Amino acid sequence: MASNQEELVLLGAVGSTFVCRIEIALKLKGVEYKYVEEDLSNKSDLLLKYNPVHKKVPVFVHNGKPIAESLVIVEYIDNIWKHNPILPSDPYQRALARFWSKFIDDKVVVAAWTAVFTVDEKEREKNSEESLEALQFLENEIKDKKFFGGEDIGLVDIAAVCIAFWIPIIQEIGGLELFTSDKFPKLYKWSQELTNHPVVKQSLPPRDPVFAIFKRRYESLSASK
Repeated sequence: MASNQEELVLLGAVGSTFVCRIEIALKLKGVEYKYVEEDLSNKSDLLLKYNPVHKKVPVFVHNGKPIAESLVIVEYIDNIWKHNPILPSDPYQRALARFWSKFIDDKVVVAAWTAVFTVDEKEREKNSEESLEALQFLENEIKDKKFFGGEDIGLVDIAAVCIAFWIPIIQEIGGLELFTSDKFPKLYKWSQELTNHPVVKQSLPPRDPVFAIFKRRYESLSASK
């Protein structure tokens, strides 16, 4: 638990998969923190002060020291609070966890979001194919494990919460079939385990408001065609 001397603040925004990663990590550690909701259409002075480079959430502030970028924050949390480890202790396994987490951001998140939120049909098709290819790599990697981290949630599982919760929402909005139980049975089974894990369940935002946010974004994009 955080001591009384420690001030922990998480700047976040409703519906952000990247903010959710931090909430999962903090709850896994049993660390108490203050959550500050940001309006990204009208960014606060606090956000601009603490993340002047990207001006994005999440930002984790530990005793006045800000850290940005979700995967960096998760590793920082794991380094500060040693109990309930998120990264493996073995150096090779740690390196693999970092590799797959970065792969999820670079290959899955970008491609899936672009596949849905683009007006260009060729771009949409190209990114749909890239999403499916990336998800196949993860299907092969999960094998028959409960989580990517084995029996317990690890860094890759936290990084991949976007696949378990957010991609089903955006693919429904965009009328795409990227992540289904037919295409990726092992990954789909993993996603059910993850979203039903007590800590993850507690950290996920309500589905309806998230659906509404992305639906508005999609409709706004469609209207601009």
